[in-house]
Amino acid sequence: MVVSKKSFWGVGGGLLALTGMLLSGLESTQLAIANPLNNQPAPRLIAQKISPLTIVFSSRSDSTDLQNKANNVAAFLSKEIGIPVKAQVGDETAAVEALRANRADVAFLSSRPALKAEQLANSRLYLAEVRKNYSGRYTYNSIFVVPNNSQLKSKNSPKATLEKLRGKTIAFTSPTSGSGFIFPVGELVKQGFVPNRDRLENFFGKVSYGGNYSKALDAVIRGQADVAVVSEYALFPPYLAAENRDKVRILHKISGVPAHGIAIDDDVPVVMREKLINALLKLNKLENNQLLSGLYNSTELVRIDHNRHLQPVREALKNAGME
Repeated sequence: MVVSKKSFWGVGGGLLALTGMLLSGLESTQLAIANPLNNQPAPRLIAQKISPLTIVFSSRSDSTDLQNKANNVAAFLSKEIGIPVKAQVGDETAAVEALRANRADVAFLSSRPALKAEQLANSRLYLAEVRKNYSGRYTYNSIFVVPNNSQLKSKNSPKATLEKLRGKTIAFTSPTSGSGFIFPVGELVKQGFVPNRDRLENFFGKVSYGGNYSKALDAVIRGQADVAVVSEYALFPPYLAAENRDKVRILHKISGVPAHGIAIDDDVPVVMREKLINALLKLNKLENNQLLSGLYNSTELVRIDHNRHLQPVREALKNAGME
C-alpha cells in the first residue's frame, strides 16, 4: 500500500494517521483508544510517526559550511511549525529532481531551475531573497563588464552600446547562467544582433565560458577577453577581489533578473505551506536574521508571485531560443 506525503501532513503541524493494519516499511507505534460505548479499550491501533519535511539548500559558490548552517535553519523551522524538518545540501539539478521524485518538499532555487521545478514537480516559488547588493531588492542586474581602460564606452541606447561589441572577445559565465548567459543573449537577440544562442560566433570574434563569475571576470582582468557578462553582485568578494575592483567597469546593464527564491512542492497542503512561509519570514527578525544571512548573504525574504517573478526569465529564454 502506497501512502502519499499528504497522508502525513496535518492542519495543526502534523497528522497522526490511524489505521487498523500495519503498513509495511513505515515505523509505527501502537495506541489503545477507549471505546466510548462501554468504556472498554478498543482494538490496538497503529499511529504512524510524522514524516519530516525535507528542504534542499542548494550549494552556491559563495556559501561555506552550508550543511551546518542549513541544519540550524531546519531546527528553527521545526520548532516554529511543530514537525521535524530535515536539511539536505545539493546542487540545483539534484534539488529539482528531489522535488520531482517526492524526496523533498522545499528547495532554494534560482530562476531557471525554479521553472524546471514547476514543469517537473508542479512546485512554485513563494519567497524571494533580498540582498544589499541587489539593485532591485529582489531582482538584480546582468552586467557587461570591460577593463577600466577599455576603449569601449556606454552609448545613449542599448543597441548603440552593444553594437560596439561586434567582433570582440566575450567571456560568458556558463551556458546555464541566467545573468551570465541567458539574459545577455536574450538582449542581443532583442536588439537584432544574433537570431539565437547558436549564432553568437557570427557577432563576436570569439566566445568563451569562464565556468563561474570569478573566472569570467579574470578573463577580462588578464586581457583574455574584451568583455565578460556576470551578475552585478559578482563585482564584490568573494567573486572579485577588492584590489581588482578598480580594474573593471560596467559597460551595460540589463535589469530585472529574478533573485533566487524558495520553491514549495504542491504536495504540501495549503495550511502547512502558509505555516512554513510564516516561519521562514520570521528569519527576517533581528534576533533570527543571522540564520538567514549565514546561508547565502541574503538579508531578507519577501513574498512574491511565482509567475510575475519569473516572467523576465521566461522572456529571456524565449528570445535566446532556450525554451
